Order: sequence, then structure tokens, then C-alpha cells
Amino acid sequence: MKKTTLRIAAAGALVLSAAACGDTSKLPANADVGPSPKLVEPVKSAIPTVKIAPAKGWPEGGKPVPAAGMAVNAFAGGLDHPRWLHVLPNGDVLVAESNKPKKKDEQGGIKAWITKLVMKRAGAGVPSADRITLLRDADGDGVAEVRSVFLQNLHSPFGMALVGNDLYIANTDALVRFPYKTGETSIAVAGVKVADLPAGDINHHWTKNVIASRDGAKLYVTVGSNSNVAENGMENEVNRAAILEVDPKSGATRLFASGLRNPNGLAWQPQSGALWTTVNERDELGSDLVPDYMTSVKDGGFYGWPYSYFGQNVDARPQPPRPDLVAKAIVPDYALGAHTANLGLAFYEADLLPKKYRNGAFIGQHGSWNRKPLSGYKVIFVPFADGKPAGMPEDILTGFVDGDGNALGRPAGVAVDRKGAVLVADDVGNIVWRVAPAQK
Repeated sequence: MKKTTLRIAAAGALVLSAAACGDTSKLPANADVGPSPKLVEPVKSAIPTVKIAPAKGWPEGGKPVPAAGMAVNAFAGGLDHPRWLHVLPNGDVLVAESNKPKKKDEQGGIKAWITKLVMKRAGAGVPSADRITLLRDADGDGVAEVRSVFLQNLHSPFGMALVGNDLYIANTDALVRFPYKTGETSIAVAGVKVADLPAGDINHHWTKNVIASRDGAKLYVTVGSNSNVAENGMENEVNRAAILEVDPKSGATRLFASGLRNPNGLAWQPQSGALWTTVNERDELGSDLVPDYMTSVKDGGFYGWPYSYFGQNVDARPQPPRPDLVAKAIVPDYALGAHTANLGLAFYEADLLPKKYRNGAFIGQHGSWNRKPLSGYKVIFVPFADGKPAGMPEDILTGFVDGDGNALGRPAGVAVDRKGAVLVADDVGNIVWRVAPAQK
């Protein structure tokens, strides 16, 4: 048994070493960022480029580096893979401690094996805690001194939305509703299923986020694709790579927007009122393709996946081709860099931070595995004017990767607390960070 284990480990090391010899980015910095990113020719290879920042965690007293004029502190530590955040009206913060559910692999072969090795080294191989924890900063010092298990025995929970006294949780396979009373620190009653969500034995992108419309009449749920580029068959992509609209009263569900490979963050832009999302694009076309992006979402809009990217740029891998769909593919509003893996999205409507941040977007970039050199692994800010992006991103939190290439942390969900500070879920550091103006 030991010899077999050693052989597997050695083979894995050789495969990862070979993959690490893949192509290297050739674009200048930020050429793949903005409304008109540079799109290079695809790089084709039997083994994808792999460059991992192995999950290490923060040393004692370690923390990310904030932008000039900002300060960062640990709002709460000792969490179990915190992925997503939701701030309740009374200031309590809900944290989804979650990970991919146990499922059989969607495919065999070398790529599936590489993916599993990559995810494990990147810190995504831990079991799901399947709970939501409540954090409360009762004395207002920027540190949560109250912590309680708010909901447990969930199924890979992710998104959360409060409408009146109804708290909606997006599990990996269903949207569930719980009764909520202001100030309570736990919910013991069973939830009520509102609607099934695409899951099943493959469930390649397991995270499901949810946001309510401004009037609470509709819920919008993100569902990632069941593959990289439909290699598991389009029959396994029904209502996936999409945002679904759900009627919370009846559970009726319709396809709101599609062709979004893996949408995660959802937020209403304050000036335009439009729904925006962050999307992780396809892999295995080289270090410079395809830029991940953020975009406003049009009802009925199609954004290309899997047949094209960034409008009508055809991806030849999905067969048979669909030129009819490619012809109507919408160009996303704003590229965020190739393989940066953008998750959290929060528009800033508070007054604590300087005025320049008003109406702009804070974004958590989880970081790459399919690119040399690494990209992402930071929190950025994109300025907005008149409801549209208006400039290049600004780094807000950096330093998540050390000098040896290890991931001390990885940003995931972002939110704005009741005072106007920015909260960041770090699922490798197992910390929620709080960013606020530096004290003078």
C-alpha cells in the first residue's frame, strides 16, 4: 500500500511538473483589463498550464497589505473555509463556511486527476462545514466578540438574502427559506424549500449565490457550468452557466440570462439600478485567455459560453458549433484579467471611505491556477461613473501570496458592513478581514 501511494504521489508530482512547463503570459500588465481587453490567439496543449500557490495560511500576526490611507484588521478568525458574507440590517454578519459537496468525479482521465490535485494544493480540498456562522461587533471596535452557529446541517451553502423576515439560503442543490427575527443569534427551525437548483452527480461549479430584487418580489440565483467548455455534454448544462429568476412565493423559475460560464458575485449598481455579476471564464486556452469579467446583466441576454467568448470570439472546442448563438453573444462590460477568478462583488454606497469609492465596485479575486505568472489573489476596486466602469482597477488588499509563492490567504466574498467598512472572506486564512480608513 505504501509503495502504491508513493507511486501515485510521484506520478502526480511529474504531471504537475509537466503542466507547470506550460505557456507563460506575454501580455503587458493590464492589457487584459477594461472594456476592450487584448485577446491573443488560443494556446492549445494536451496538458493545461498549472501554476499553484499552495495554501499555507497566515503566520502569527500576519495580514494583507491595504491600500494607502487604509487599514486592515481581522474582524474574526478561526473560521472553517469562509466563502461568502451577508450583512444583516442590525449589523450582524453572516458567514457561509462551506466547500464543495462530496460527489463522484464528473469525468475520468488525466485532466480530472490534475484538477483534484490542484484544488487540494490550493486549499479547496477540505470538507464542507455546511453551516452559517453569525458574527457580532457589539462594542463597535471593528472586531466581532460575539460568535454563534446561526444555521447548521446545510448542504454546501453559499449565497444569502434577507427579504423582510424571510432569510433565503442558496444551498448547492436548492434555495431554502428560514424565518428570521432581528437580533437572534441562531435559527433552530427547519427551512422550507423554495426551488430546486441544478446539482446532481457532476455539479462541477457548486456555488450558488442569491440576491433579491429591490422590492423583494424576485430572487436571482447564479448557477455555474457543469464543465469547462461543455465536455460533459450540453444535456448536463440545463439552466447552468446562467442566472435564474425565482418567484419566492411559488418557486417558479425561469432563465434570466445565460452563457455566463461561472457567475458568482451579484449586486445592484446604485446609479443605473442594473444587476451586475462577476464571471469566471473558461480555462485551458493559455495564460492570457480568457479574461474573467464583470458585466451588467440583461434579461434574456446570452454571453457566449461555451461557443464563444467576449462576444463573437469562437471557441472551437464545443461541438457541434452554434453560429446562431455566437451571433447574438453580448460583449461583457469590463474584463478583470485572465484567470483572476473573481468572486465577491459589492458596490459601495456608504460614506466611511473617501468619496472616490462611492458607487464603485469592490471585488474579491480568488486567484489563478491556470496561468503563469499567478494572477488575482487580491481585492480590487473598479471606479464607476453614471452607472458604468470609469477607469482602471485599484488594489485595495494585496500580499496574499508570499515571496515563495505560497498562498497565505485567498479572497472570496466581499461585503460592506453597517459602518461602511469593507469585509473580505479569506477561505485559506480562515479569517474575515475588515478594511477601513487608517486612523490619523
